[in-house]
Amino acid sequence: QVQLVESGGGLVQAGNSLRLSCAASGRTFSSVVMGWFRQAPGKERELVAGISRSGVGTYHVDSVKGRFTISRDNAKNTVYLQMNSLKPEDTAVYYCAAGSGLYWHRSSDFGSWGRGTQVTVSS
Repeated sequence: QVQLVESGGGLVQAGNSLRLSCAASGRTFSSVVMGWFRQAPGKERELVAGISRSGVGTYHVDSVKGRFTISRDNAKNTVYLQMNSLKPEDTAVYYCAAGSGLYWHRSSDFGSWGRGTQVTVSS
């Protein structure tokens, strides 16, 4: 089973940036698709971004396109989420996720999650 550990969350003012990292172990990292989910109070968990095994293919939900960028470094077994121009509505617990299938753009593509890291954006 893959183990995922997120880091990089925190409290920032609107318009600022954060970079989340997720370290993976337990499976061959390059064999899994990776993604980031988030869940805010009162809302369902949503897929924010996904990335293919090679890192060439990416998906970003419309609400973060142009602001967030997912990337991965297979040599370091790490996936990143660069978050720029943060808004208060981005406030949520962010979860790293891994999947063993072919696709990376649906919530059902992912089956393992980390414990999460809190991102709070103040106005």
